Amino acid sequence: MNEIYSDKFLKSLLERAKTFAIVGMSNKEVRASYFVGRYLTLRGYGIVPVNPAYVGQEFMGAPYVAGLEDVPEHVDFLDLFRRPDDIPPIVEQAVEQLPNLQTVWMQIGSGNEEAAAFARAKGLDVVMNRCPKIEHQRLFGELRKGGFNTGVISSRL
Repeated sequence: MNEIYSDKFLKSLLERAKTFAIVGMSNKEVRASYFVGRYLTLRGYGIVPVNPAYVGQEFMGAPYVAGLEDVPEHVDFLDLFRRPDDIPPIVEQAVEQLPNLQTVWMQIGSGNEEAAAFARAKGLDVVMNRCPKIEHQRLFGELRKGGFNTGVISSRL
């Protein structure tokens, strides 16, 4: 299912976000999760890269953690780079272990209706099949600078 999210809703999620736990974060520069993590870090967001394969390494100063049990409680945004079938238990664990969690964001191709319904029932905001990097660029004017019609009207250059 391809849900419709208003620009106002998406922008509000990105404006209130402070720290992202990025599950499935790669240290390979050619991977989408790397681009997203780098972009978010450069925009001032905190990130916690989650990937057991890279424990002991850092991503732009942030140490990789093995799983959600190692994610600090202050994380308020969960960004998932996982297969749709892997998502429900991750979201359930995040709800249990991250008391400040406000948003569950499932990347493009990672939507899972069961996990979305569970998260919404727990009072969380949910976005599926979108990318926070792309939405941030679109909603905060960065794509417009490249000549893209973002559908966002602004007097800023």
